[in-house]
Amino acid sequence: MSGKYFRLAMVAGILLLSNSLLAAGTLYRWVDEKGEIHYGDRVPPEEVKLDREILNEYGVAVKFLPHELTAEELVTLQRQQAIKAAEQQRIHEADQRDKVLLNTYLSVEEIVALRNRRKELLDGQIHVTEAYLKNLRTKLIKLQTDSARFQPYNPDPNAPPINSRLARELSNTLKSILVYEQTLIDTRSKQTQLVAKFASDIDRYRHLRGLH
Repeated sequence: MSGKYFRLAMVAGILLLSNSLLAAGTLYRWVDEKGEIHYGDRVPPEEVKLDREILNEYGVAVKFLPHELTAEELVTLQRQQAIKAAEQQRIHEADQRDKVLLNTYLSVEEIVALRNRRKELLDGQIHVTEAYLKNLRTKLIKLQTDSARFQPYNPDPNAPPINSRLARELSNTLKSILVYEQTLIDTRSKQTQLVAKFASDIDRYRHLRGLH
């Protein structure tokens, strides 16, 4: 039998098979691990792990049913879905930021003006904190000088022990210095982040408005 007639016979056979099976229900087609093609109105449980197709009455595939995922494939799929979801979320958030920029500002100058106002507020906080730290350090020097006359800061075994008021004031001053030093670090970091964010917003606004 020539190849042409063989193909025609095979198609005819499939159509006859599909018509008989469709009378009973859905027709499936799948290829087993040996490469053999199978047709049937149900897939054996041991072959559910294989890819399948649903055929119409003409023997044409109308739906693809992927094989049952292995544990490794499932982990890979979940990872890919998580990456895709994160990317979609990133794009959505970027679109929202663009809308806020365009709806909030009429010009680059408005963005610069707002940046300068917020930066000045942080400048003020920094100056106040620096001044307060200067006073605390001056106070600490005086307290340390006073404490030097007492044990445990004075090595003289005959020196009197430091009184509770002075010890408490010295401890509180040291703690306050540490707190305000950290506040100063945080405020300066916030200011740096603020300037960087506004620089990014200005660049993005120029791009969205087609400004150069």
